[in-house]
Amino acid sequence: MASTLRANMKLLVMLACVALSSTAFAECGTNGRGTTACNNGQTAGGYNANTGNAWKSQKNQAGVTSTETSRGGQAKTINGKGVYKSPTGKTCYRGAHSQGCN
Repeated sequence: MASTLRANMKLLVMLACVALSSTAFAECGTNGRGTTACNNGQTAGGYNANTGNAWKSQKNQAGVTSTETSRGGQAKTINGKGVYKSPTGKTCYRGAHSQGCN
């Protein structure tokens, strides 16, 4: 019971951060998986209750989506290709014809 309440509170805090961090006001909603999507198509966020990890995403004018997690992971993606940097400094990439990590 307490863990459910804690998870709900974390979700509410994350949703508030996503809503307040948007550069333009947008109407947002949460689906059954806990993912938040906004009607401006530029911001989203969510919380994984199993891992305790929250994330937020923003898309810039060039179409690049930048995602950050509450544990320090960062990703930049466009059209299924991108770069991910873990909190420990490991960098992984995925291109049209290759993928890997260093």
